[in-house]
Amino acid sequence: MNRLLTTLCLAASLSAANVLAADYVNKGILISAQEAVKLIGNPKVMFVSGDNEDIYKLGHIKGSVEMYAHHLHHSEIDGEMHCAPLYRCVDDAQELIGKKGISNDMTVIAYDDFKGPNATGVYSFFKSFGHKNVKVLNGGRAAIMAIDPAQKEYDGLNNQSKEIKKAQKAAKDALKKEGADATALNASIAKADADMKALKVKMDEVQTRLLVVKGDEVDQPKTYKIDPKKLDYSVIAGKEEVKNAMDDILKKGKKSKYVIIDSRGIAEIIGERKMDNVARGGHIPGATFIEWSQISDADKKMSFKSADAIQKVYNNYGVTKDKTIYAYCQVGAGRGSEHITALQLLGYKNVKVFTGSWDVWGNDMNLPIKR
Repeated sequence: MNRLLTTLCLAASLSAANVLAADYVNKGILISAQEAVKLIGNPKVMFVSGDNEDIYKLGHIKGSVEMYAHHLHHSEIDGEMHCAPLYRCVDDAQELIGKKGISNDMTVIAYDDFKGPNATGVYSFFKSFGHKNVKVLNGGRAAIMAIDPAQKEYDGLNNQSKEIKKAQKAAKDALKKEGADATALNASIAKADADMKALKVKMDEVQTRLLVVKGDEVDQPKTYKIDPKKLDYSVIAGKEEVKNAMDDILKKGKKSKYVIIDSRGIAEIIGERKMDNVARGGHIPGATFIEWSQISDADKKMSFKSADAIQKVYNNYGVTKDKTIYAYCQVGAGRGSEHITALQLLGYKNVKVFTGSWDVWGNDMNLPIKR
């Protein structure tokens, strides 16, 4: 009976995931947790975390590697990118990808905690270098944990251990009080010790079956080659191209054929907050402010809201399919790529990440800013 219920629940989850994916025009960009779990351990698949090293160590999909989205673009301290609009020069990108144990024939599944920006940063990076098979895990690490039977078992045992520790502490505190029944309380403490030892054995065993694990990255370097003919400049843009769009927006307003989306928070937009290595705070004149969180689904812990919900956001800001759209954040691979990937999901054609983003623009004194 339990097995039947589990099967029915899994079928329902798969059905719901397929319905959600069907809402998007380019649904092949995403992969659901239900499909992704089948690929964990597949030698032709590499899961790539876009979160930073500290987050990765606290919990990552088994066998995955870490490529922090904010470190994917390479610039000097003054924001200069030597091979712009590429995130990195080809030889540098080849070396980085190869060191992570990724080969050209692998399917790359980009993920983060669940929010989406860091996963889309990885996705945009690989797509721009012409990697054939790249997907974004919708819901990220959290979605995998939610359907992992071993995780549910481990969480249950962990809750038991907390209760045992709580009872043990209460017994120890009671033992300090005058008139305490030392015999009974010591027996309770001893039983708690024995229960914890037995529970630890179970937890250690279950831990070996978890799909999301803690610890350091294990790399098996491979050779990776980028074909210059396959570089996809249609998904990335440099500062010259964005400046041209800005000039047109300032001249024509809403009649411009361009939109520049600033995906950051208000403190960054008004220049109140900036990174230490950026000379100026503020935003690109004429930019449209749509914080990335309007696209990600925090309530459902999914990387993207439904197609209808996302489309309504863009409609409200006049971001239509007939325009060429650029999105930027601090470095491009992150909050900016969250917008561009969402637009691609909806079937928008002319959409590009401004690689380097404010790291580049804010450091170039020849470019105008607004606060």
